[in-house]
Amino acid sequence: MENERIAELAEKIHRESPDKGYRRIRDDLSHYHGIEISDKKALRICRGKDIKSTIKYNSHGCTRNAANPQHIAENILNREFHADKPNEKWLTDVTEFKYYVGIVVHKIYLSAILDLYDRRIVAYRISDRNDNTLVFETFDRAVRANPDANPLFHSDRGFQYTNRVFYHKLMEAGMTQSMSRVGRCIDNGPMEGFWGILKRERYYGKRFTARETLVQMIEDYIVYYNTKRLQRNLGVMTPLMKNELYFAT
Repeated sequence: MENERIAELAEKIHRESPDKGYRRIRDDLSHYHGIEISDKKALRICRGKDIKSTIKYNSHGCTRNAANPQHIAENILNREFHADKPNEKWLTDVTEFKYYVGIVVHKIYLSAILDLYDRRIVAYRISDRNDNTLVFETFDRAVRANPDANPLFHSDRGFQYTNRVFYHKLMEAGMTQSMSRVGRCIDNGPMEGFWGILKRERYYGKRFTARETLVQMIEDYIVYYNTKRLQRNLGVMTPLMKNELYFAT
């Protein structure tokens, strides 16, 4: 009877978030329902109910190296994806999404900044254009929300990040710039990982037919990711929990 009760909860969790496999379902059972079971037991229950997470897709980034970069920075981050405190290391990138009006394909672009300590999305902006304004305004939002932050700021070599104006914005904010090497997406791995998580859980396998619906999905997901999505690499906490715990201690 207890296993059946757990199985019903597992099915409910999966119906609400089909992207969740047995590990994340086990974490939800523990954190939100006070039910402590092992991964193996969670796997047995999920197999019994034919619960499977949505499949993974290959990600395709939209950022391209600048043809004539005005400023290039060294790869100071050097794949050191650990941070000891919030606002010590920020990563950033731009990705694209498609929606359809009839047979016509339209695109929107999401620019975001991720904190390596708690993996929270510090700031983001959505635009119909992948241009300097998109990146500059994302950065400005992050600075306004964290006026005392002086992180190492890492990106790829996209034209927005190699722009001289953007370099001066970083210097004025007291930040140090770092850039991935050419053709090395793994140098910005956690940021690429966030794009993969977002798209696998809410975008791939769906067909959006209105800009407003797609934008609302992205905005809702970022709130969910920061405040409700448990991550094992954070100690089975959400990014916001990890951030609040740091300042509480």
